[in-house]
Amino acid sequence: KYQDKGIRVKFQGGRELTGILKGYDALMNLVLDDTVEYLRDFDDPHSLSGETRQLGTVICRGIAIMTINPAEGMTEIQNPYE
Repeated sequence: KYQDKGIRVKFQGGRELTGILKGYDALMNLVLDDTVEYLRDFDDPHSLSGETRQLGTVICRGIAIMTINPAEGMTEIQNPYE
C-alpha cells in the first residue's frame, strides 16, 4: 500500500532524506530508492542550506528515525518556540 510512494524521513541529529519507499520491516528499518539528502547550513545547523546530494538506494535504521512524512503535500511551519 505504501511502497513505491515518495516519503521524507527526519533522523535524530537533524539529517533529512527524501526517496521512494521500496520496503520496510517490523523495526521500521526502511529501504529507499532515488534518495536525496538535504544538507544542513554549516553556520546554523538547525536550518537547511538549500543544497542537496544524491545518495541512490539507502537503508535507514528504524532506531534513528524521528518522523516519516509524505514527500508531496507537506508544508514546514516556523517553530513557535524560537
